Amino acid sequence: MTDFFATCPKGLEYLLRDELTAIGASDVHEALAGVHFSGNLETAYRACLWSRLASRILMPLAEFDAADDEALYAGVQAIDWSQHLAAHATLAVDAHTAQSKLVHSQFIAQRVKDAVVDQFRQQGGTRPGVDTDEPDVRINLRLRRDRATVSLDLAGSPLHRRGWREMQGEAPLKENLAAAILLRARWPETYVAGGALLDPMCGSGTLLIEGAWMAADVAPGLHRDYYGFLGWKQHDIALWRGVLDEARQRAEAGLRALRSCFFGSDADARMVQTAKRNAQAAGVAGFVTLEKRDAVHVEPPPGVTAGLVVTNPPYGERLGDRADMPMLYRALGEVLRARFTGWRAAVLAGDAELGRALALRADKKYALYNGALETVLLTFELHARDEKPREAKPLSPGAEMLKNRLEKNLRHLRKRLQREEIRCWRAYDQDLPEYAVAIDVYGDVREHDHLHIQEYRAPADIPVDVARARLREIVRVAGEVFGVPRDRIALKTRERGKGGSKYGRFDQRGEFVEVEEGGLTFLVNLTDYLDTGLFLDHRLVRAKLRELAAGRRFLNLFAYTATASVYAAAGGARDTTSVDLSATYLDWASRNLALNDFSGAKHRLAQADALAFLKADRSRYGLIYVDPPTFSNSKRADDFDVQRDHVKLLEACAERLTDDGVIVFSNNFRRFRLDGDALSQHFTIEDWSAPSIPFDFTRRADIHGCWLLHPHRADEDVNPWSSARIKK
Repeated sequence: MTDFFATCPKGLEYLLRDELTAIGASDVHEALAGVHFSGNLETAYRACLWSRLASRILMPLAEFDAADDEALYAGVQAIDWSQHLAAHATLAVDAHTAQSKLVHSQFIAQRVKDAVVDQFRQQGGTRPGVDTDEPDVRINLRLRRDRATVSLDLAGSPLHRRGWREMQGEAPLKENLAAAILLRARWPETYVAGGALLDPMCGSGTLLIEGAWMAADVAPGLHRDYYGFLGWKQHDIALWRGVLDEARQRAEAGLRALRSCFFGSDADARMVQTAKRNAQAAGVAGFVTLEKRDAVHVEPPPGVTAGLVVTNPPYGERLGDRADMPMLYRALGEVLRARFTGWRAAVLAGDAELGRALALRADKKYALYNGALETVLLTFELHARDEKPREAKPLSPGAEMLKNRLEKNLRHLRKRLQREEIRCWRAYDQDLPEYAVAIDVYGDVREHDHLHIQEYRAPADIPVDVARARLREIVRVAGEVFGVPRDRIALKTRERGKGGSKYGRFDQRGEFVEVEEGGLTFLVNLTDYLDTGLFLDHRLVRAKLRELAAGRRFLNLFAYTATASVYAAAGGARDTTSVDLSATYLDWASRNLALNDFSGAKHRLAQADALAFLKADRSRYGLIYVDPPTFSNSKRADDFDVQRDHVKLLEACAERLTDDGVIVFSNNFRRFRLDGDALSQHFTIEDWSAPSIPFDFTRRADIHGCWLLHPHRADEDVNPWSSARIKK
């Protein structure tokens, strides 16, 4: 099995993950602007040929530190390029750099090329040439935080270039973005149900052609005559021909069965002709009806009663005047509402303001990037004109009080949140007894806020219907105050069990949101579990770990999603080891580390019980983080009770701690009492609980406890509760 990385525009990662899984890839997990996966050479060929969403398929060859050009040159030279490239062949280098000492991508690309060429010169005198358009081998160099990854670009050129586009308009929609729009709008399901596809502003026909190929099972790379692996020395011609022949057979069968249900129009007659030529080149001209028509005059084709209206109107960036755009969007919304009852619609709006100008209630909203432009995809179920949305009921007096409290909290905290660049924080925690919830704000990397609302179980004397009504008010008021639509509000009920909260699975969506904290990026899941993957009350604890980590080996027990390990790595830890009994959490941890470019042998993941790991492991660590659950009764390990077992656990940690090391111990059991008498035999203890509580958790000052434990030195007296060491 070989590891690969498929790049894609931001916003397409989860769709691409599912697509690669369907293609047959294994160990598939998303990262920022791409997806990691594993497979054999056939898997890579199929990804190049069949991915409608990927931009490139990269095969990493080496990873190494490259703080300067000498290290970069040496690292590239350490690769045996004769295994990949013939001496008489051609090459090209693409280089990208971020947060590194080497900042000029052209210089980096030149040094990589020099290293490859010099290796061939040293071996035989003949050197490869350079071809920046269609080289035999294209090398991709990614440098981030002075860490270089060298890969072969198996695609060779961006995969959105399908091979059919002969002409395009002034602001063309990339084919992989068009595919994402169609998938989000549920076009495959609509086609199977007998629906049509209509684009009233079709431009060069991209959405219609992608939709036709999708319906006909035509591989998106079938018309390409160039791939980056065709000149690669390890290219398997017979294997590739087999994959290609299968795709041709599927396309022939699909086109024979394809319905003529694709309709497009545009106000510009030249674009209509361009779309016709592109459809001809794509082999679907016979299935697509195109005509010159202004969008405000579009209507369902004769005899067609259902389908998907999908379009990419101008945004006023490259086409049109921005001031005129709201009027265009309002007119489009009127047309859709008046003439397409019973249809679905999907509109890629330039921004949220233009989306609101449609005056249609979206059932889903997705952030997508059209090149460098962040856009919003809105999908709709179109109802009859007389189906007016229900007017919102007036807020009850209690809900008005809740609204006032939330607005007050937001005003009070906003400046500090902005000053400290905090995007994930607690906004409300049972401030009003009648509205017993905790409300957390999670700001994602696209600067969209999500709300995570946890309802505490209502007292037994509160009628069920009253509790439900209050919960509806909470969701409504919170959405209004924070400007968050309902589809970005996650609602959970927290059932309290004996000894603390019960952890349980809530849903099966598998949807992750990328959020930022402390300049780092993490994946949170707001729907599937009680906890989201990022404990907001431990924000300052994580910052303390980053402060303590420099030059130390770091051990993270009960690692959960390894957010602490990411912080330690960012703080300069020599290496990190993250231990957890759950394979699900370790996979999540791996993705968090990779998302921040902390991967490889320096960042180890171990699936094990914490105490069993400490007994078996012989390593020594300068920094150990211990954040155990209150209780654990896993079938794969002995029962654990933090009050009963914390001394035994911390004494086992002491065996693995260096003489100048430190243990950071925390837990969320509010009735917990640290056994200072027992632990003082081994440690000088600093109670760091109060300083570790963030300002947005001051209403819950007992939400967790935190202690710093330093091993005794021979010249120290024992004082278990001192924040300073006492010399003899």
